[in-house]
Amino acid sequence: MSHSPILRRNTQVVQVGNISIGGSSPIVVQSMTNTDTEDAEGTARQVFELAKAGSELVRITVNTTEAAAQVPRIRKMLDDMGCDVPLIGDFHYNGHRLLTEFPECAQALAKYRINPGNVGKNRKGEDQFAMMIGVAKQYGKPVRIGVNWGSLDQDLVVRMMDANAKLPQPKDVAEVTREALIVSALEAAKRAEELGLSHDQIVLSCKVSEVQDLIAVYRELTTRSDYPLHLGLTEAGMGSKGIVASTAALSVLLQQGIGDTIRVSLTPEPGGDRTQEVVVAQEILQTMGLRAFAPMVTACPGCGRTTSTVFQELAQNIQTYLRAQMPTWREQFVGVEEMRVAVMGCIVNGPGESKLANIGISLPGTGESPSAPVYVDGEKTVTLRGDNIADEFTQIVNDYVTSKYAKRASSDKPAKRIEIKAV
Repeated sequence: MSHSPILRRNTQVVQVGNISIGGSSPIVVQSMTNTDTEDAEGTARQVFELAKAGSELVRITVNTTEAAAQVPRIRKMLDDMGCDVPLIGDFHYNGHRLLTEFPECAQALAKYRINPGNVGKNRKGEDQFAMMIGVAKQYGKPVRIGVNWGSLDQDLVVRMMDANAKLPQPKDVAEVTREALIVSALEAAKRAEELGLSHDQIVLSCKVSEVQDLIAVYRELTTRSDYPLHLGLTEAGMGSKGIVASTAALSVLLQQGIGDTIRVSLTPEPGGDRTQEVVVAQEILQTMGLRAFAPMVTACPGCGRTTSTVFQELAQNIQTYLRAQMPTWREQFVGVEEMRVAVMGCIVNGPGESKLANIGISLPGTGESPSAPVYVDGEKTVTLRGDNIADEFTQIVNDYVTSKYAKRASSDKPAKRIEIKAV
């Protein structure tokens, strides 16, 4: 089924290692580690897993001298694993000192994130900001000017609130605060350019934790500059709340062509998998038709016709299997990420949805004949029966991939990855 393309806002292109952000480049998925960067092995392992899941940029915290000293080692470990994902250094408060005192750290990072609200105040803050921009210039590194609602420059907010109070019709506090976010980002970007950083080395973000505020801020920000924009609902939350809030905010903006790189800032469950935020970001882009990362599974929600859990279990198993296979398939086949699979639970919509997918199966609902027709590219090819339907359908999917998609030339294959070993 065809759909109208989303017209992207025209922005400057910023190169971050081997990844392009902005312009007509694909919207980039990024993530951030939650390891202690002083633990080089643990951080490298998590970066590797995030990259393997599909994160195209990975940000790491650089907050201490020990962490800064480990960054080159982390980069070396990743290179040895065949993982060339660009690393972004997240700096607050002492970034000026860490970047100047640890030049190997500054060189190993592909981009620096600077928060204007945490650089410092008055003349001291200006000098420290200039030091960070000076290092970026020296090593040819791009910078994200990342303003956050929770760490906004309070001197700026007070000045703008005072000016607003003197207006004949003052704006409400939320509107002034949103404007302060935008002004902070744009003034810092302007200052960075005055210090000699190129226009095409700056990415902007203005992150807040409420959906409507994020939409309002980025709609306004996009009218005032052509810098690439990093989208993300900061402190989105845990579980379904974080997923729903991030999806609601990002989808509205992406639909309007706003946004060049995204991060979904989920709070993981205790001991949970950090890669979940990567999967959610990918699925936002893929369900909107903006990019393709892995085969998508269409499955019905179930109703009184589907009292058996067979179709639910098959849909879950197939979806898990497809994502697990993607690292291998991506290296072997071209276009497999665009495959669509349907797992339906009864005769009402089952055959129709199955025909629309590349491969679809319509399982029997309550009271229906115990048979499951399979459709391949719209044509019924076989009817499965018995206790091995799941295994047989999985084999059909595998056979389809190997026969349908062109094999990737060896010269186009990603670098071989090896497991990291503790030392």
